[in-house]
Amino acid sequence: MKRKVEKTQIIRDISWLSFNARVLQEANDNGVPISERLRFLGIFSNNLDEFFRVRVASLNRMLQYGKAAKVYLENNPKEILKEIQETLQTQQKEFERIYHEICVELKRDKIAIVDESKLTKTQQEFVKNYFNDKVRTHIAPLMIESIPELPNLNDKSIYLACMLSNNENSFMNSYSLIEIPTQYLPRFVILPNNKNEKNIILLENIIKYCLPNLFTQFGFNSFEAYIIKVTRDAELDIDNDINTNLIEKIEKGLKNRKKGKAIRLVYDKAIPKNMLDYLLKLLNLSKKDQLVPGGSIHNFKDFMDFPMEVFEQRLLRKKPFVHPLFTQPVRILDVLNRQDVMLHFPYHSFDSIIDLLREAAIDPFVESIKITCYRLAKESKIVKALINAVRNGKKVTVVIELKARFDEEANLVWKRILEEEGVKVLVGFPDMKVHAKICSIAKRVNKKLKYYGFVSTGNLNENTARFYGDHCLLTANLKILSDVNRVFNFIEKPVDYSELNKCKYLITSPINTREYFIQKIRNEIKQTNKKHQGSIILKLNSLADDKLIEELYKAAEVGVDIKLIVRGICRVVTTNTKWVQNINAISIVDEYLEHARILFFENKGTDDLFISSADWMVRNIDHRVEVTAPIFDKNIKQELKDILAIQLVENEKARILDNKQQNHYVTRTLNEKWIRSQVEIYNYLQSKKY
Repeated sequence: MKRKVEKTQIIRDISWLSFNARVLQEANDNGVPISERLRFLGIFSNNLDEFFRVRVASLNRMLQYGKAAKVYLENNPKEILKEIQETLQTQQKEFERIYHEICVELKRDKIAIVDESKLTKTQQEFVKNYFNDKVRTHIAPLMIESIPELPNLNDKSIYLACMLSNNENSFMNSYSLIEIPTQYLPRFVILPNNKNEKNIILLENIIKYCLPNLFTQFGFNSFEAYIIKVTRDAELDIDNDINTNLIEKIEKGLKNRKKGKAIRLVYDKAIPKNMLDYLLKLLNLSKKDQLVPGGSIHNFKDFMDFPMEVFEQRLLRKKPFVHPLFTQPVRILDVLNRQDVMLHFPYHSFDSIIDLLREAAIDPFVESIKITCYRLAKESKIVKALINAVRNGKKVTVVIELKARFDEEANLVWKRILEEEGVKVLVGFPDMKVHAKICSIAKRVNKKLKYYGFVSTGNLNENTARFYGDHCLLTANLKILSDVNRVFNFIEKPVDYSELNKCKYLITSPINTREYFIQKIRNEIKQTNKKHQGSIILKLNSLADDKLIEELYKAAEVGVDIKLIVRGICRVVTTNTKWVQNINAISIVDEYLEHARILFFENKGTDDLFISSADWMVRNIDHRVEVTAPIFDKNIKQELKDILAIQLVENEKARILDNKQQNHYVTRTLNEKWIRSQVEIYNYLQSKKY
């Protein structure tokens, strides 16, 4: 008899919107410093842009498949898009309310974001000079009425849609578009102070004020301007022509992305109807598409870089500290000869990874370094260390994922830089991303090769490591490193899956991740009876794989204790009348981005524990090269268990993930201590003795 589930799974895209609502909650939290509240508004906006560029674009594509899409999605894409639209309307109103409230609070602190109509004479002169000295040469107005076809608007930019006219000649009317050059100039400009106030003007308002400077000479004397922003389909279509190499395919895909179909228009709601209708026609949009009226400010993602110098009091992030075993001067490889070490970012300093690679680069007995790079920092110290290794005669192999979404262009540049220095660069496969975070260092010791390296949950990016929560296992354990080398062998010869099948300890995608963890869940089910309760703790970014979720439901039916810490998408239904025990699921959104993946299975006291680069999603399990590593070291295992325990009792920044996606905060009893897990983890790690 087929098992019936009271409620199936939460729609992926609705669950994602619920996650972004948690980000918005942080912006609404009066206990968060106002500078951070502005940053969370920026994060919310940036997240939403990517959501439209990828997910909404994909749903729009699905519409053409009709019933077939419903089978694939388990829901009609038209219905999902309707629910997205309704949810976003509510969130947009909340966003505007929060922003208005923040502006009121800024005013109390004598900080104001002013527009071109509120400038003092001194500020007017400053703005004119700033425009002439720095802005003018970056501006190239498009006279859109005089061109046969509208060029592709950059969907990362905002534009001023300008109405130009002459008060004395009613026939003299024209429309113009001006791209705001934020790729060259700061969006926020601090004005000369007025009565001890700190005034900030946006770059677009500077341009608005100086429109006469641009157009008066052409006979116009009346100017109106409104901000608009276009979002395009950003899915990268990879050419399947077997005669085209991957690099050419990526480059072609990037060019096509810039021509992607417009799927959303965000605009100033004060824009005149005739101008809006004209723009919709040019962009081939209709009122059935995602049209989002808003205030005069768009591209709030730039608020992540709001000028911090205007704040007297702002959040001072606790400085990462070096792991006590890696305090320099020390040979990291010698430390790893004695024991495994787990780095926990952003609490521990990422400098230790740089130190490891720098040491390997100059150690005369190190022969080779192999490493995967998914997203690198703009000025990457990782790359500098690897180039130094080549110059010191080491064989260096770097796997660069050219399909890392929105980092494709940067990774193409890194590929060229590394190859010019003599690094062997592997670029992955057309149909599969290399998402594993691994490194292998080969050193000649007593005429034999000894291996060192690491397996990580996060990217090798020293910038994001300052605010992404991740774990990195550094080890000389041959069990782990033999398998790491097998993964590299597979990447070099991807047709031969036998190398991944040879892995004895690492669990790898696309080989056996799902099957392995289905068995781990079933093992907890078998062990659960009147005398013993199985236990599973999963910490993930996203939990969306149907088959693994169904296994968790089966475990809940027999009473396995299941605890989930999921930052983003969580399709799991947490309550059902057929279950012996509900699934406990929380999401933590705080100062640091919870990015790590930890998997715990109690296994009758054995405490099987893993770290992973993979979320439980179809893409990570079936369409990527991913690595999940078991933790053998008892001390590290206890360390991770302690961190999980701290997060599970979080009662300040944790939200309950329920069936209705309501994002209620975890409640605490009257006398219960406030526990903010990121603060507690920092204190816990800083106090540890090794």
